[in-house]
Amino acid sequence: MSLLFVFLGLLLLVIGGEFLVRSSVALSFKLKLSKMVIGLTVVSFATSAPELLVSVQAALTGFSDISLGNVIGSNIANIGLVLGITAVIAPLTIDRDFYKFNWPVMMLLSIALYFLLKSGNQIDRLEGGVLLALLGVYLFLLIRRARKQEKSKPVDESIDDGLSKTSGFKIIIWLLLGGFGLWGGSELLVTGAVDMAEALGVTERVIAVTMIAVGTSVPELAASVIAALKKEKAISLGNLIGSNIFNIASVLGITALIQPIAVKSKEILTNDIFWMLGFAAILIPLAFIPKKFELGRYKGLLIAIAYAVFISLAFLEK
Repeated sequence: MSLLFVFLGLLLLVIGGEFLVRSSVALSFKLKLSKMVIGLTVVSFATSAPELLVSVQAALTGFSDISLGNVIGSNIANIGLVLGITAVIAPLTIDRDFYKFNWPVMMLLSIALYFLLKSGNQIDRLEGGVLLALLGVYLFLLIRRARKQEKSKPVDESIDDGLSKTSGFKIIIWLLLGGFGLWGGSELLVTGAVDMAEALGVTERVIAVTMIAVGTSVPELAASVIAALKKEKAISLGNLIGSNIFNIASVLGITALIQPIAVKSKEILTNDIFWMLGFAAILIPLAFIPKKFELGRYKGLLIAIAYAVFISLAFLEK
């Protein structure tokens, strides 16, 4: 039954997330926001909704290890699983924005998360507010940089112009369906994850950094693989880095404001977060060695193998 709950929870999260993205984009067009702003902010927030709902639900029910494990595991999965598999299918070109802006911000927030957790074994409401403030600064700089490069950089074509004609009634229905899907999915997923952990004899943290993290990264993985197989421009490295930034700053920030997040498993600080920092840090040497500004098949395979090792070690822990 726990496996069924996990499967149904993930399915509802994917469906709910899709409805939320579509309704958010349609509403943004109604508010006369540009496609650039929609792509950088609205879509990013909406695609982080599954992680947010799961983290809030877990924190409120006393399973804060699932909150932290979900975010840390998702950040690892975005690089190790999504980026690794996508690069194996179709090599990715790395732009200068990656190492000049997005990567340093991701590393700064990742290191800040480690020290926040290390200092008091929790993220309290004040620290959650600081994370959200840092997200605000990041978004301000991101939009300002994007506007400077707007003429030389193509607009995100993944945003459907047809959504600008969506009726207000349909937007409300999509929002309700999205909200219900995310709420129901998070309830089922957290319940199923806790039951599954007990059945397998592992901690909730292990289930969170593996199965839940992979599940909430499924939309990014599916979109990336489909784009790569069609020989279209695959999901950019910048988008995945942006997703990791949102996971830390918005998901943990908002969750901590609602309910402080405590560290219950020491492995989060002695193991998981170092894997997250390692996957983030390795991107810089991979970006330049041996071929500059390209993440090819061999580099992608290396990342994917490292992710498989991480998953294996997580389940082998006693």
